[in-house]
Formats: sequence, structure tokens, C-alpha cells
Amino acid sequence: MIDIKLKRLPHGRDLPLPAYASDQAAGLDVVAAETLTLAPGERHAVATGFAIAIPHGYEVQVRPRSGLALKHGLSVLNTPGTIDSDYRGEVKVILANLGSEPFEIVRGERLAQLVPAPVLRGRFEEVEDLDETARGGGGFGSTGR
Repeated sequence: MIDIKLKRLPHGRDLPLPAYASDQAAGLDVVAAETLTLAPGERHAVATGFAIAIPHGYEVQVRPRSGLALKHGLSVLNTPGTIDSDYRGEVKVILANLGSEPFEIVRGERLAQLVPAPVLRGRFEEVEDLDETARGGGGFGSTGR
């Protein structure tokens, strides 16, 4: 468990904080701080009404809610989105309507999930050759049907 500081913004003062819907949920539900209609094919960075301070060494991933994705074709673009530990602006959720009908987002409605996660830093080392594997350079479905 990590502690994440949260600052409510004026347009989010009466909204619930991100919260787990059940004891074993992986993501904290986050709600919209604005009302709007997303037409099919449209995308929008939806306000949440808060900013956060994530501890160094962690990120918060923004993920779609499965029910909205299945029932309405609503998804989070760049999934999972990453909120870096040095970002202090308003958390916004980039939603896209991939469905065939307009979708109304109502202020206070759950729209995405936030999942805190540790971050491992990587360093690239340039080499002349890579080790051989059974898969080799096969990708984009090469291990499936």
C-alpha cells in the first residue's frame, strides 16, 4: 500500500474520492467532474476534479471500466495511461467512444479505474547481437492461431 496525496480542485469539491468498489478490486474507481456527450468516434480528456502527488518510484495507471467498454464501446485511449510521479496537474481521463451511439458522461459517474504500480527504471545497452530464442523475430500473432 502506498499513500498518494490528493488535492481537490474547485470543480471537484463535492465529488467522491477515488475508491475501491470491493475489498479485492485492483483499481480505484474515478468519477467525471463534468457532463458531456461523446459522439461515436469522438474523444475527450474528461476532468476528474483533482490532482495527485504520487511517491517517487511509482506511477498510477488509468484503465477503462470493463462494463462501459462492453456495453457502450467506451474506452481509455493510450491504455493503460500513465500518470508520472512528477505530474501535478489535474488528472484527466482520455475517453473515446468506439461505439455506434452517442454516450452521455454525467458528472459524478464512474468513468475509469486508477491502478497504482511500482516503476522499474531501465537502461539500454547497445550490443552487436542478441541471444537466440525459439520465437526469434516472430511477432504480431506469430505465437497464436
